[in-house]
Amino acid sequence: MEFGDEDKIKATILYHLRRKKVIGGVHTPFDTLRRGFPSHLGKDISKIAKELIKQGYLLTKPTNQGLHVFLNKEKLREIEEFIKKVLGYNF
Repeated sequence: MEFGDEDKIKATILYHLRRKKVIGGVHTPFDTLRRGFPSHLGKDISKIAKELIKQGYLLTKPTNQGLHVFLNKEKLREIEEFIKKVLGYNF
């Protein structure tokens, strides 16, 4: 099964956060989601990350330093299955 670039980017963002255990009470700045991707994809990464927020995979926490995000604990199983399906990584 072939996946588009957008699905691969979504899976990579989710994999990065899952590997770093950014779940529940642990959160990271929204801007750090662009790290590890080419600089010309910056706007696309932000748009895709906002889609993940709308889908409920990422939750937000407003802070003094700006918007922070973390993985939704209740959808962790779905997130791991999506990562495994697209990227082939197990947890």
